[in-house]
Amino acid sequence: MARWAPDTRERLRAAALELFEERGFGVTTVPDIVERAGVTRRTFFRHFSDKREVFFGDDEIPAQATAMLAAAPDGAAPFAIAWTGLRALAAERFEPRRDQMAASRRIIEAEPALRERDLQKQADLREAIRAGCAARGSDPLTSRVVAGLTVELLQTALERWLSDENRMPLTRHLDAVRQRMSDVLGDLSS
Repeated sequence: MARWAPDTRERLRAAALELFEERGFGVTTVPDIVERAGVTRRTFFRHFSDKREVFFGDDEIPAQATAMLAAAPDGAAPFAIAWTGLRALAAERFEPRRDQMAASRRIIEAEPALRERDLQKQADLREAIRAGCAARGSDPLTSRVVAGLTVELLQTALERWLSDENRMPLTRHLDAVRQRMSDVLGDLSS
């Protein structure tokens, strides 16, 4: 296969995930990954800084959240903007990659260093949403609550979706988790 093929990044990711599942993350090396993918080490490092980046290297979601909040019409409620973004993210980015995401999740959960990095990704998204809400004029408490609820809603829905043997769409899991959060918050007000 050509080194410069347009699918090189995905071939590397697929090869890495296969090897991580077969051998474990800790014992799989970059040379193992490039051999499986049929590319050079140099090509690997053109796409990823290290093997952890196979999971986290192209995470542009915080930047997308920032841009979406900035581009939304004046007067739009911050959570409504975030909700629209979650549903689009679910349908366009996550749903087509369900099996790959499930494999990634199993590997991340088995490896402490990857779990730590995953938590950092969540914190980065939370901060991007908080800052985006604040930039739109939301008060600090509202900004923080919207950011926290959005990230928790996403994470809870992702966990349910990835373990759902019926393979219900992620958007339905988002709807169910949002409803449950609303019910719980309503219960807290009484």
